[in-house]
Amino acid sequence: MQKPIEWVIAVKLERYYTKEEILTMYLNKFDFLNNAVGIKTAAKTYFAKDPKNLKIEEAATLIGMCKNPSLYNPRRFNERSRGRRNTVLDQMRKAGFLTQEECDSLQALPLVLKFQPVDHKDGLATYFREYLRGVMTARKPDRSDYRGWQMQKYYEDSLAWETNPLYGWCAKNKKKDGTNYNLYVDGLKIYTTINSRMQQYAEEAVYEHVAKYLQPRFFKEKRGRKTAPYTNQLTPEEVEQILNRSIRQSDRYRTMKADGCSEAEIMKAFNTKYEMSVFSWDGEKDTIMTPLDSIKYYKHFLRAGFMSMDPITGHVKAYVGGPNYNYFQYDMAMVGRRQVGSTIKPYLYALAMENGFSPCDEVRNVEQTLFDENGKAWSPRNSSKSHYGEIVTLKWGLANSNNWISAYLMSKLSPYDLVRLIHSFGVLNKDVQPTVSLCLGPCEISVGEMVSAYTAFVNKGIRTAPLFVTRIEDNDGNVIANFTPQVNEVISESTSYKMLVMLRAVINEGTGGRVRRLYGIKADMGGKTGTTNRNSDGWFMGFTPSLVSGCWVGGEERDIHFDTMRDGQGASMALPIWGIYMQKVYADKTLGYSQDETFDIPGDFDPCKDRLTEIEEENTTRLDDVFFQ
Repeated sequence: MQKPIEWVIAVKLERYYTKEEILTMYLNKFDFLNNAVGIKTAAKTYFAKDPKNLKIEEAATLIGMCKNPSLYNPRRFNERSRGRRNTVLDQMRKAGFLTQEECDSLQALPLVLKFQPVDHKDGLATYFREYLRGVMTARKPDRSDYRGWQMQKYYEDSLAWETNPLYGWCAKNKKKDGTNYNLYVDGLKIYTTINSRMQQYAEEAVYEHVAKYLQPRFFKEKRGRKTAPYTNQLTPEEVEQILNRSIRQSDRYRTMKADGCSEAEIMKAFNTKYEMSVFSWDGEKDTIMTPLDSIKYYKHFLRAGFMSMDPITGHVKAYVGGPNYNYFQYDMAMVGRRQVGSTIKPYLYALAMENGFSPCDEVRNVEQTLFDENGKAWSPRNSSKSHYGEIVTLKWGLANSNNWISAYLMSKLSPYDLVRLIHSFGVLNKDVQPTVSLCLGPCEISVGEMVSAYTAFVNKGIRTAPLFVTRIEDNDGNVIANFTPQVNEVISESTSYKMLVMLRAVINEGTGGRVRRLYGIKADMGGKTGTTNRNSDGWFMGFTPSLVSGCWVGGEERDIHFDTMRDGQGASMALPIWGIYMQKVYADKTLGYSQDETFDIPGDFDPCKDRLTEIEEENTTRLDDVFFQ
């Protein structure tokens, strides 16, 4: 039955397409092995060239592979492939494309490759490419495929399947023949929003700050410690438990376990030295160490996540999920979540503004004690007692990331309302608990979620979801899918203006001031620093009128962190990455970003218009708020 079907297909192909078109379609889909699908990728893989730059003998080699890419693979069977190449050259002579002399000369040449396999783990935007691959090839979520501890992922995948047209695109869409699209062989052209230069700048910024500055300081701090890279607050026994858990989660352990090895045999293997190549910030290095020592070695490296997007269009311009995808494959841009610390405070302040507060409202800067639903007291600490006992504005409280002012606002608001607002900002983590301490950011959120949320402050209260792809074309150049940003109104336009006023102050007179001092950025901007308990997480969220970018830096686990605030706070760990990135973006005039841009706030807008009654007390020292004078 197969032959008649092939005859019908052949007749239809010749009826609707020219021979050149048929050959083009065939070569664009042919698998030349070594991840080289299509003639363009094959030319890059085997000869490091574009097809138009191939020499005649090189092109003949690739055409010769079409008979059987495994049998005539030039990398494995050079002489056999050379013989097949010469057959193709002889056919070209017979067809009049080569003279006898030219054919003889080309056939005498050795088959020389410049083999450079295309690997999704190499090049720019490796984390982005893998994230996009996973999104587009996702299948419809089935509850039975998820374990009990994966219910959050099941919820997110199910929501994405229903609401995100890009999620599971290959499974949702079919070709003319009724089969689903295949990302690898169908010659699809996927137009992403990533800007290659901005992506390069983001990766350089992470390298320049983490590799060249933070990592050496971290190595120095932990050198010689028995519990390194973990905090001294852990005992050696606790560190051993953590490492044993990492052993059991490793591929080596699972493979040996599946092969029937005993625990004793596995542990012997983990304590036996082997030759191996390991990651370093200056490139791979060959060494000899035990697999257990390699686990300890990799835990010394700080991780980072960074994302930059246009607040209006949602176009994600840069995406960095970690130091190096070859060695650290867990994506800290869109997949991983960490505690956000004080970067959550803008949500709290936005809720306050929605409930009638203004940046100018005043409160005494003193310790606060709140009680949860069970009557348990909670009294947050402050990293500074600056202006203790004085009357300060809410704007000052956010600019200086004052925990007591945040606790005061929390006492006037509902934790449940705050949770609802956080979710409306696009945060999908269902484990955001409505506790009074939520105002200080103990919940875990991804960098991508945070960046998307902060677009609402720039975009007049409208949150824009990240957009990764604008359109998809088939191998004939026909547009088969277009994508537009998903948006939702989170806060009122008036509240967004008030938030801009306060988040500007973070940069101009608060914890984010070093953006201007150290990096010389003069643009109209806002932002927020964030640091979690024991310096486990450092955050910085920053935005200009046309870019919102966020960064997280920390260890693989929360017990891996700097000892002191000098190095461990968000302003030291994460803010410099944002500063370096923006320096590079503004220096590249071809990108079109200008430091002369300003936020679109009406000239007659008064942030103090809804100001609550001022606190009037005798013998009270007030902190002048120059901005409002």
